[in-house]
Amino acid sequence: MDREAQLAEMRELFLQAPESTTVQILAFVLSATLAVVVLSLVRRNTLRAEYTPIWMGVAFAVLIVGINLDVLRGIARALGAWTISSTLFFLGEFFLIAICLNYAVRLSQAGVQIRDLAQEVALLRRRLDDISGPASAGDPDTP
Repeated sequence: MDREAQLAEMRELFLQAPESTTVQILAFVLSATLAVVVLSLVRRNTLRAEYTPIWMGVAFAVLIVGINLDVLRGIARALGAWTISSTLFFLGEFFLIAICLNYAVRLSQAGVQIRDLAQEVALLRRRLDDISGPASAGDPDTP
């Protein structure tokens, strides 16, 4: 048996590791907990409703993967990974990068909006100073 065949056999052995009932129970509890926490945060207006589908999708994906690890095995085979744990780690990293990119875009947009608002406030103050006259511009009690 050549080296490539041995490696392919070893990889398949890793991917066919038996499923643990503990993993399935933990995945179910984790997904249910995540769903309850997300819904609770939305109800208390701590999390905006626009993020609810993303986090509910994550909870649903964890539930599906926990119930049937063959989904994760198929993804691992498609990616060329050796273990489902490395595939899960990769998908988690990809999700975190996507979340970070989303927040970077939102922060950039907020920075532009803040700059525009600051400029608008400065122009309005200037206009107010022009209207109220130069005598009241030095008075600290006037806005």
